[in-house]
Amino acid sequence: MPPTEPTPPRPQRFSMIRSFVPADFLTLGNGFCGTGSVLAAMHYLLNRDGRWLVMAMALLPLALVLDFADGRVARWRHQTSSLGADLDSLADIISFGLAPAALGFAVGLRGGGDVTILLYFVACGISRLARFNVTSGALTDEKSGKVKYFEGTPIPSSVLIVGLLALLYFQGQLGADLWLGSWTLGNVVLHPLAIVYALSGSAMISTIRVPKI
Repeated sequence: MPPTEPTPPRPQRFSMIRSFVPADFLTLGNGFCGTGSVLAAMHYLLNRDGRWLVMAMALLPLALVLDFADGRVARWRHQTSSLGADLDSLADIISFGLAPAALGFAVGLRGGGDVTILLYFVACGISRLARFNVTSGALTDEKSGKVKYFEGTPIPSSVLIVGLLALLYFQGQLGADLWLGSWTLGNVVLHPLAIVYALSGSAMISTIRVPKI
């Protein structure tokens, strides 16, 4: 009888939970804050209770702190996971792409021109993160093992827009009294405030070199 061939080993299942390291839980916290911000902004649209809008804004600086902390914890503990980079990008697009756009819509950027710019802003954020994931290897310093610089402004810089919205909220310049008013071009309404999002998105996909701190 011909010798029987050995049975190939059964591929092991990927254990997602077991692969998590402490830094990944901070990254998930970042994503939770971004999602909470979107939901709070939706709640504000339903009941016009300003406390929900303040909560939506306040969650994003917290997301920024968690985004900063996850990398520090990973380096401190010398622990990374195979999921870490993807988790970070997915959490960032929620907290610093979708959530700021949702806030813009909630505070009054709802004209056709406004929505187009908000969509552009989110698309720029997605593209910025995808480019970083593809090029980070080439930008990494061999000695330190760290990325030397960012190409285009990092997506967490959108928290600056949130800070501007918070300032305008406390000055009573949102909603019907939106700062700088609005322009009507045919049937398309555009609020000049939306241009801030266009500039931020364009800076993300630019080739400006920003040193990594």
